[in-house]
Amino acid sequence: MQNITPGSRERVLVVGAGIGGVATAVALAQQGFEVDVVEITESTRQSIFGVGIIQPSNALRALDVIGAKDACLEIGFAAPAWGRKEDAQGNVLFEMPGAPIEGYPPMNGVTRPELHRILLERAAQEGVAVRYSTTFTSIDDRGESVRVECSDGSAADYAVVVGADGVGSTVREQVLHAELRPTYIGQSAFRVNIPRLSGIDRIILQEGEAGMAGVVPIGPELAYFFLNVPWPDRSVRPTREELPGLLRGYLAEFGGLTGEIRDHHIHDDSDIVLRPEEGMIAPAPWHTGRVVLIGDAVHAVPPHLGQGAAQAIEDGVVLAEELAAADLASGASVAAALASYTERRYERCKLIVETCIGIGRYEIGTDPAFDHVGETQRTMEAMVAPL
Repeated sequence: MQNITPGSRERVLVVGAGIGGVATAVALAQQGFEVDVVEITESTRQSIFGVGIIQPSNALRALDVIGAKDACLEIGFAAPAWGRKEDAQGNVLFEMPGAPIEGYPPMNGVTRPELHRILLERAAQEGVAVRYSTTFTSIDDRGESVRVECSDGSAADYAVVVGADGVGSTVREQVLHAELRPTYIGQSAFRVNIPRLSGIDRIILQEGEAGMAGVVPIGPELAYFFLNVPWPDRSVRPTREELPGLLRGYLAEFGGLTGEIRDHHIHDDSDIVLRPEEGMIAPAPWHTGRVVLIGDAVHAVPPHLGQGAAQAIEDGVVLAEELAAADLASGASVAAALASYTERRYERCKLIVETCIGIGRYEIGTDPAFDHVGETQRTMEAMVAPL
């Protein structure tokens, strides 16, 4: 086993190189920490799932802190407004103002691969490298440091270990000591990239009997289309070849923009993603000793408000701020910093998760009385508050 001698006690390990993990690594490096990142998949491409990312104003504010906002705006599509809702035939029901933060657009859309590329470039600029095909084999919190052994044969001591390894987090078992998994909400989402057609300059929703359809601009020439549908049994998964015909069937009732997309842009060879929607808010605290959790590992956010990536990036910014103000040689100081991190993040993330679950239940008809319009706006306005 290779034994890595730590250069200082201010060394941090991030487990997971998804959006939240890399953003956290950048934020920590900016604060002067020496940061290692390990990722269990063998390449960047294998660690990216889905098609596009909605970046609300609060996401852009957090990205601004870590120096990634401008690159996202340059490659993505900055919308002049948050969105609009239409009926199944394309008749406008109401505009959705959103809650922009001064100095930022209401929403920017980017592809997941481009966002990942931007974050990895920022990480490299800060001296952070990602070791792929690598994960931990043991985490031993010794009080004054954490001894971590990895699958590549290396071992090192760290001041803090950050679990950013997603909804199926294995680090979570080290922290919460309980079997905690996200709950399936009975809804699944079709997603597919399409050309950015004329008029797609914001999120546009169309509500039909089959489900909630929508489009999101994610680049000057690119958008993605989605359809959220009731799907009681998540174990039933059509084959890739079955998805285009199945999606067109669900969309049979729609006119307007969705009808145009169905007829001209959902082809038999379309690369369609079908994902179950899950939600979870882990109980506080989000740390044990010197091991702490961020992102989907503690707050799995359904996609209805485009806040999943935003909340993970915010986690990283706040965690880095708290650790920078702590004396990492002191276990008590680290504990106080990690407790403060959870305190600053918990209610904000809980609101997002619960609101998105409520919207999902409204859309599939299990909670038709849920005030999805009012709660959406209230929650978005809460995200404007300082971190």
